[in-house]
Amino acid sequence: MFKRIHHIAIICSDYEQSKDFYVNKLGFTVMGEVYRAERKSWKLDLAINGHYQIELFSFENPPIRPSRPEARGLRHLAFEVDDVENAVRKLSAKGIYTEPIRIDEFTGKQFTFFTDPDGLPLEIYQQ
Repeated sequence: MFKRIHHIAIICSDYEQSKDFYVNKLGFTVMGEVYRAERKSWKLDLAINGHYQIELFSFENPPIRPSRPEARGLRHLAFEVDDVENAVRKLSAKGIYTEPIRIDEFTGKQFTFFTDPDGLPLEIYQQ
């Protein structure tokens, strides 16, 4: 029945700040951008390596949602990388703080966490 995850939708509090973060700092490609005047809402379609992945939305006065890796609900969004240490260096160069690198006790792979401008937990995980 299910083939794959189609996309992940993220609602941000500051559209321009989040757009800058995902496009200029993380390197996502813009596939489309539209402003829906009747909803006072931006919708930005983003891709990784040519694959549609994230819809970034802005809405007027969105409610705050608890968003910590151990909170109930969606735990985090993980991005696969070839080299976690190199990814951490690149994020640090762009002013993005990452937690110390950990080792997955089951796979032996490196991983770490960082957050987007709204505190959404994001993970980088070694391929």
